[in-house]
Amino acid sequence: MQIVLDTNILISGILAPKGTPGKIVQTCFDGDCELVLSLPIIQEVAKVLEYPKINKILSWNEKQIKNYVFALQLFSKNIDIDNVTANVPKDKNDNHILATLIASKANFLITGDTDLLALAAKHPIITPSEFIKNIW
Repeated sequence: MQIVLDTNILISGILAPKGTPGKIVQTCFDGDCELVLSLPIIQEVAKVLEYPKINKILSWNEKQIKNYVFALQLFSKNIDIDNVTANVPKDKNDNHILATLIASKANFLITGDTDLLALAAKHPIITPSEFIKNIW
């Protein structure tokens, strides 16, 4: 099964590894699901990991951040979204997340973002708890 994880799930998975997002991220790293990402998602994760409030919690140095980003690239299928048109009406900043789902034809996009979840009638977009409860 291929899944796209939104940045909020990837970051939540690091911050709370025993929580639902953490379990989903670990499932991907264990090879039980194929994680599908695009370069913009990976870049966004790297940027968020450098936010002061995130850094205060994790206390990761630059090398640890680079290592995690490298691990994401290594353990995921990387999709090119350059020629994909995607529209998240309420938040254009999420277009790259939806484009990754569309380009990859993954089974699910897992997110906690309400702007993306609003598109669930048209795309296979679910919450982390829906994934754990109904799919996994």
